[in-house]
Amino acid sequence: MSRTVTTADGHGADVAFSDEVLAEYEEILTHYPQRRAALMPVLWLAQREYGWLSNDVLAYVARLMELPVGWVEGAATFYTMYYKRPMGRCHIQVCTNLSCILSGAEEVLSAVRRRLEIEPGETTPDGEFSLDRAECLGSCGTAPVVQLGSGPFYENLDVETTLALIERLSAGEEG
Repeated sequence: MSRTVTTADGHGADVAFSDEVLAEYEEILTHYPQRRAALMPVLWLAQREYGWLSNDVLAYVARLMELPVGWVEGAATFYTMYYKRPMGRCHIQVCTNLSCILSGAEEVLSAVRRRLEIEPGETTPDGEFSLDRAECLGSCGTAPVVQLGSGPFYENLDVETTLALIERLSAGEEG
């Protein structure tokens, strides 16, 4: 039985993997000695398919993998790479760990907040940008650092270079 979930674009969809993603799921299972060991890559598939991991999507993954919902929810809420809310086209994560803070990350974050008119944990009304703090992006020697989604890092930033990055992203260019 499928349920309806609101996807990142705001439309309803049945919670069931497409045939293509279901085939990827079956392939992933062949690489693990136990089904539960495949949970993290399966959560990636679900996030790619739906844009984020709603409670209905997590329940679907639990049923599909024959795992307790609590295990699936535990993994999805522990790791910051899994989105628990609809995200913008560009997910901006500003590292606010010690090295980045000492190098100007608060000023970078404040500039992003002012430019996009959102706070960390929010998405712009047009769905273009989401903003979050990141605990540590592991690039302390090139602080402050911003990551876009699960993609590229932008290092040695200041307010000017960060705002230029946002302008390029607003124009539809890659960072």
